[in-house]
Amino acid sequence: MPEKRTVERAKEDLREGKRPTTAAGEFVREEMEHVKRGKHGVRSRKQAIAIGLSKARRSGVPLKPPRRGQTGERTRRSAEAAYRAGQRKRRGATSSTRRRKGAAPRRRSGTARRRSRR
Repeated sequence: MPEKRTVERAKEDLREGKRPTTAAGEFVREEMEHVKRGKHGVRSRKQAIAIGLSKARRSGVPLKPPRRGQTGERTRRSAEAAYRAGQRKRRGATSSTRRRKGAAPRRRSGTARRRSRR
């Protein structure tokens, strides 16, 4: 999950009319910082850049996936999926009433239901 500051900086870049790659650069910068601090074990800077770009796409930065032939098929498909996920409309928060309604059946399920099947 990207930090709130990073998302805000990227959104600001887009509002200012800068290119999507500039906004994505904020996510890459965050990822490089994580590598420096040892937050997760990427093996190379390339991996950190790839993670940053993926986070940017998922956060809604309109960064197009690479064209066919520029990268491997698997990379391109992953980038397309991340891009689509970021462009999808977000749902509002589920109302507290609806959230509570789902809790009781979940509590009832479990051993009681499993025993009745035998």
